[in-house]
Amino acid sequence: MTSSRTETVLAANEDIERLSLDVLLDRLLTSQKAALDRVGEALPSIERTVEAAVPRLQAGGRLVYAGAGTSGRIGLQDGVELTPTFGLAPEKLVLLLAGGAGATTQAAEGAEDREDQARLDLMEHHPNEHDVVIGVAASGNTPYTCAIVQFGREVGALTIGVGGNPESRLLREAELGICIPTGAEVLAGSTRMAAGTAQKVTLNLFSTALMTRLGHVYRGRMVDMRISNDKLQARAERMVMELAGGTAEEAREALKLAQGNTKRAVLVRRGVALADIEPLLERCQGHLHLALAEL
Repeated sequence: MTSSRTETVLAANEDIERLSLDVLLDRLLTSQKAALDRVGEALPSIERTVEAAVPRLQAGGRLVYAGAGTSGRIGLQDGVELTPTFGLAPEKLVLLLAGGAGATTQAAEGAEDREDQARLDLMEHHPNEHDVVIGVAASGNTPYTCAIVQFGREVGALTIGVGGNPESRLLREAELGICIPTGAEVLAGSTRMAAGTAQKVTLNLFSTALMTRLGHVYRGRMVDMRISNDKLQARAERMVMELAGGTAEEAREALKLAQGNTKRAVLVRRGVALADIEPLLERCQGHLHLALAEL
């Protein structure tokens, strides 16, 4: 079975519980570093997925993250952060975790075998050809995750598989695959370790590059972030001053007029009338650098 790679017991770790603490920590860290190397080797695949996903979301599609157990929770974490960080509308995000919301804090191991539930969970959101379905599974053979990807592809969605075994079902079912073969874990079968690290970094790269290509980033700043506390209010004001000049008071006023959106507040400070901001951004597909170039 392809899943046996993550279940393999390495002879070098048979005495791991008897190692001195410094040696134990070094061995654990070494496995994490090796996982990052596998992600580096997968960069061309990650690039292809970003390129394919951009036009789908520009056409109104949603990001659908799906997984079970550790992999599912890693996908959920990546997805849920896109709204506060990049201003992605909540309705453009679907998070599917085997076992439902309760599985975020408590293990629901049996749920990962429910292909029938996978179909129900996905179809409840009426997927279409504009959506991007991302299945994450360390083994690449988790039934729930593979079924989500299979059903997503049947309705014409772009499907992406993130897994650790090149021969796995997930990478066969998905239109595009990202293979990060981290192999045997220091603790046999504990895919929260190297495999989990590789998945987290892979999704970080994918989603950050995707949001950047969709216009949510300008000059290294999160110009569509949601302002939800005093720290973020201060950050937004600072960004407006850095990008459009003026005082803190002027930045606050611009943000107020722009309903708390930094990108639009910059355009206000650059003299764009409120009524003209949305048509301008629509023409520029949300990219601030293109909008400013038109002025």
